[in-house]
Amino acid sequence: MSRPASSAVQQQQSRGFWLRTLHQWHWISSAVCLIGMLLFAVTGLTLNHAAKIEAKPQVQNQKLELPADLLGALDDREEGNAPIPLPARQWLDAQLDIGIGGRLAEWSPEEVYLSLPRPGGDAWLSIDRESGAVEFESTSRGVVSYLNDLHKGRNAGPAWGWFLDLFAVACLVFCITGLFLLHLHARQRRMTWPLVGLGLMIPLLIALLLIH
Repeated sequence: MSRPASSAVQQQQSRGFWLRTLHQWHWISSAVCLIGMLLFAVTGLTLNHAAKIEAKPQVQNQKLELPADLLGALDDREEGNAPIPLPARQWLDAQLDIGIGGRLAEWSPEEVYLSLPRPGGDAWLSIDRESGAVEFESTSRGVVSYLNDLHKGRNAGPAWGWFLDLFAVACLVFCITGLFLLHLHARQRRMTWPLVGLGLMIPLLIALLLIH
């Protein structure tokens, strides 16, 4: 009689261990995911209704003249793709309040052209290699466009890409631990698996029947 009782105690202890472990990983991953999930839920709605949300682009144009000594440093290259030399880069960053970094510019005999896309906007920079005339144009499409581009990871840089990877892993942990918790509680909650199945069937049927 002691063996079945001992087995039941072991099963109860094992269940309690897994419940505590899964709950711990579930709440940790949910804490990591919380703000990101709110952001992606909101931007999912704005992306789905992007055509109905009016954007009012704001364009700014600036014209400068590159100093002669910095212009002379541009004579080392004829054509191709290469970064703007560091001294000219630093001067442009300071004058235009931008961060060019090591981005590749397009070099031709007439000009140096640099595209500077970013979330929620765009920008470009042109340097006339003969006169040193600099033209910079920046376009901003507003906060909604900025958040939409973050959702897509568009022109957001490597650091945001790393965050998206971390966020995706945290979401996987959140969902997988949630699934195991559903399994452990399913006996007391009869609607558990019908609701999980419903969550699977709705998008599956829409994809199969209504998307052409």
